[in-house]
Amino acid sequence: MAEYSDKLNAALKEAMKAKDNQRRDTIRLLQAAFKQVQVDTRKDLTAEDELGILQKQAKQRKESIAELEGAGRTEQAAAEQYELDLIESFMPEMMSRADIEALAREAIAATGAETQKDMGKVMGKLMPQTKGKADGSLVSQVVRELLNQ
Repeated sequence: MAEYSDKLNAALKEAMKAKDNQRRDTIRLLQAAFKQVQVDTRKDLTAEDELGILQKQAKQRKESIAELEGAGRTEQAAAEQYELDLIESFMPEMMSRADIEALAREAIAATGAETQKDMGKVMGKLMPQTKGKADGSLVSQVVRELLNQ
């Protein structure tokens, strides 16, 4: 078992002891997502696989929240926000914009990038360093801004 599964199992036990049904149900949804991927791929999940699943689940919640708030369904949006907060509590802490900027400057210098055309080179060098620690759209936005200067 990988590290995120272990954390989820421990959190599930705590939620059950505390009779926190909403937390328990959300954790079970995450465990089901892990199990589904494990069955589909027919292999044991690595910590990286599990992190990818958590990121996908978080992204789905963010999209749902935006749609629900746009439709004026604040109660359901609040439930989705609770799930998103819980999912993010299991994920590693995200990098700050300043950290991403520092790594992006290093990658730009290492690749010799000067224009937007060189963005692919920079992103290729930068994404392995930020995978799981930063949102890809934020990373590309920072790189784009630095290359436009």
